[in-house]
Amino acid sequence: MVDPRKIAILGTGRIGESLISGLLSSGWREPSEVAATTRRAERAAELRERYGVDATLSNHDAAAGAALVVIAVKPQDIEGLLGEIGALVLPEQTVLSVAAAIPTSRIEGRLSPGVPVVRAMPNTPSTVHEGIAGLSAGSHAGEANLDLAEEALSHLGAVVRVPEEALDAITAVSGSGPAYFALLSEAMIEAGILLGLSRQISTDLVIQTMLGTAMLLRDEKMHPVELREAVTSPGGTTIRAVRELERAGVRAAMFNAIQAAMERSRELAGGEL
Repeated sequence: MVDPRKIAILGTGRIGESLISGLLSSGWREPSEVAATTRRAERAAELRERYGVDATLSNHDAAAGAALVVIAVKPQDIEGLLGEIGALVLPEQTVLSVAAAIPTSRIEGRLSPGVPVVRAMPNTPSTVHEGIAGLSAGSHAGEANLDLAEEALSHLGAVVRVPEEALDAITAVSGSGPAYFALLSEAMIEAGILLGLSRQISTDLVIQTMLGTAMLLRDEKMHPVELREAVTSPGGTTIRAVRELERAGVRAAMFNAIQAAMERSRELAGGEL
């Protein structure tokens, strides 16, 4: 018997716990409607105390009867998990995998015939509920399954639906994207220190500038070119800096980096280590 309100979150690392927090803080689900799993008894006790959810060491028990079964374990642990729940999950349930680089076909092959599988690629800002996830349907998933998965993931940030073959590009752009911004912010902070600012002031300047810029692009619907031109005065400081960035090939380097990340994502999806 499937409980339409029950959500099972199998694996409670950063993304799994963030999903618990998002589902409960929004009021979309009550603690009694969420089951979560972990490998350690002390971690299960911590989750029960912090969120009031049914935390257990048994993936089998958590997944039983859940309308949505979220696979949030590390990719190297997914075979063991599927071996535990594979014969249990019913076609009336929806399986949502956020395990990186694991195609839906691989998951479907370990489940009972006809079980709908949806795959998502959320990024690290999901842990503070400001992420974005690409969402794709497996061969048995329909609109209702996608709607349920999207509604759950919306509590971690934005969601975009794409064909599964596009998830490698999403991995390269947004999945790896926080590392690109972190690298850029690191360089800017160090430059500020070189120019005589304290580390704390330089860090505050860079982080707030990145946050404000992102909000202008998102909330004011500004195109990046429009924003860059608004900041860039003829013969001023910004155009001098942009010229140096272009001379250094920053734009081409970013193209190449994201292309390389997508190629590696495809290799991992194909089982290449």
